[in-house]
Amino acid sequence: MSLIPNKSAVNSQPPASAVRGDVWHALVQQATHLTVSQMDAFLARLANALLAASEQLSDSKDASLNFSAGQMLKNNGYSFYYLASAAIEASFRREIKELLSKGLPSTASQDAALSLVSFEEMDAKLAFGRASRHLELASAESLLALNMRLATLTDFDTLSIAQNPFRPDVFLKTMQAVWCDFHPDEATHHLILPLLRATILFDLEPIYQALNDILIARGVLPDLQDSFRIKKIAKNLQAEDNATPSGKKRPIPHNNFAQKLKKYFADNEEEMQAGNGRGSFGGAPQYEDGDPDRYHQNPSYRVVDSKLFQYLANLQKNMALRPITPGAPDVMHLSQIREQMPELVSSSIEKTTLDLLSKIFDTVFLNQDIPRQIKELISLLQIPVLKAALMDKEFFFQEEHPARRLIDLLSKYSVSVDQEKGQNDPLFQNMKASVSRVQQEFDQHVELFDMVVSDLENFVAREEAASEEALQAPIIQALQKEKFKQANFHAKNEVALRVRTGEVLAFVETFLENRWIKVLTLAYSVKEDKPQAVVDAIKTMDDLIWSVKPKNNLEQRQEMVNRLPAILVRLNKWLNLIKWEESDQLLFFTELAECHASIVRAPLDLSPERQLEIAVEVAQQAAERRLVKRAQEESGLQDESEIDVHTAAVAKLERGIWLQFTRKDTSTHNVRLAWVSPMRSLYIFTSSQREKSFSVSTEELEQSFREHRVQILVLDKVVDRALMAALEDPPLHEEPVPD
Repeated sequence: MSLIPNKSAVNSQPPASAVRGDVWHALVQQATHLTVSQMDAFLARLANALLAASEQLSDSKDASLNFSAGQMLKNNGYSFYYLASAAIEASFRREIKELLSKGLPSTASQDAALSLVSFEEMDAKLAFGRASRHLELASAESLLALNMRLATLTDFDTLSIAQNPFRPDVFLKTMQAVWCDFHPDEATHHLILPLLRATILFDLEPIYQALNDILIARGVLPDLQDSFRIKKIAKNLQAEDNATPSGKKRPIPHNNFAQKLKKYFADNEEEMQAGNGRGSFGGAPQYEDGDPDRYHQNPSYRVVDSKLFQYLANLQKNMALRPITPGAPDVMHLSQIREQMPELVSSSIEKTTLDLLSKIFDTVFLNQDIPRQIKELISLLQIPVLKAALMDKEFFFQEEHPARRLIDLLSKYSVSVDQEKGQNDPLFQNMKASVSRVQQEFDQHVELFDMVVSDLENFVAREEAASEEALQAPIIQALQKEKFKQANFHAKNEVALRVRTGEVLAFVETFLENRWIKVLTLAYSVKEDKPQAVVDAIKTMDDLIWSVKPKNNLEQRQEMVNRLPAILVRLNKWLNLIKWEESDQLLFFTELAECHASIVRAPLDLSPERQLEIAVEVAQQAAERRLVKRAQEESGLQDESEIDVHTAAVAKLERGIWLQFTRKDTSTHNVRLAWVSPMRSLYIFTSSQREKSFSVSTEELEQSFREHRVQILVLDKVVDRALMAALEDPPLHEEPVPD
């Protein structure tokens, strides 16, 4: 497949060799940053997928492997995070070095290499190939454009996907290699490759778009003359993936939803079958550029009635002549415009389309979470969107229709506009320019919406990438906090395992829970650099517990006397590290010495009955202490159902969602969830003023939900929700049935 750009038609030249190194460095930094920013969400999805697989597998061994792997990833996600963050950058640099040093790969050498691999390696290569193929299809257009620009950067005539240093295969193989380093059990190394699909792995599309933007900014093919051919190739690649004629994968709507939509348009189907000579809508057909082939080749397009279309075109033109001024009092709603042209709306499908779209826009305008100035921008899209919906029957059935996506994007990012900057906010300026372009240029080319949406998405991606740069410092701090919290969790678990046996003396149990948990937390926090620290801290704890148990024969007492000095030395070493107060430390060791002395002085001729009585007394005392402790813990618990509700609400939060916090003075503050830690113990939020951020723990966030001081802003998929709400009501043009 040749992707040689028409360089004579492109007003750009590749960068000089002196600056190419800087370009490659910028590409690696951007790709690494955007990948690492998605790492926490990827780890959460992967862990959940492993746990879900364990429930579905019939083989108990495989189920156990998946379950233990999922638990390990949940409990030690920060380790994977650090390994993967370094590995992905190293992979990009290695691929670039290989590309620049070797150039075009040799097919013969590849074939020879394949002939020497084992069947297991061959299966792995095929599995990687299948997984890569699906990811390539999902980002076909951006990836092919990146290939062309990288070919220009390297002075190659063409560059295949297999040579692209940022191809999906690199992400897949890197994550597989990191998993093998992360999990020591080879039996689990095959588990994650089948799970590295598009819905679990990183979203590669914004990464490729950002890399293209960097190259465009450096003058590498800023105006792709082959863009039409790229789109055509991308669509051909996606055709086998059940793409619609517009190249966008059409989601299958819910059966009830689809049936309601079909019912709304049933009258139009009957009219078309009747063949009344009026075309799809009646009247003289209006073709784009005088060419009816476009409508014959694409069955999703309709022929538009010339009178209605001309009326809408004139109305759109008049609105476009007026400047876009937020706060303008004379902006009309589509439901009002509909009342002014009843004689032009004659066919059933025209009425149905106009009724549904009027309801959709009215529902959007009633959404209190969307700022007024953005609603005013959306109102200026009413006529162009109506024309698009009349022309393209996929508008209502296809969630990813570009005209719908533009409204959704304006709504979704409406609260990202800095209200203090107002109209001077760069995001608002970009939104305003997008709306203005549609208002002024849209005729019958639905593809214009696609271009505008793409431009707006690219702008938002660049803005978010810039704001994420500012989050690196708080993210590093958050990871350290979570790492320490996870270490504390493991420490408490180790102590609880010993205490719950009932065989630990009361003063030692208190010491372990109040002091040794801190020691173990410290040991676990440095486990990556000093793995023996955890082993030594746990062994010291076990030796202490053993030393205070009764010794009923001379050999046991002699062993205790021999081992005791070393045990005390290790105890003191660890306790000095946590800086325990000297007075409390002296008191504990005094009590410990008395206990050891009593063990040595105890008579050796205790009867078995007396030994049993002592053991029972110790166990009974331990049980009583546990009952008291459990009662204290339960007295502090809130209603279990309430905890479950708010815990579930916080657990479902995803990056990018907007929340509204209510302050003590009843004022509100809108914030965006910018980052969630791997263990979901800490959440970082930013406001429309992107340089400001703050972090909230899971417990604090749950409490805010519990006290109704925070609510989720409903901003995504507004058209989809509005359409479903509209379908619950009868069409506006139907007359009410008399009683």
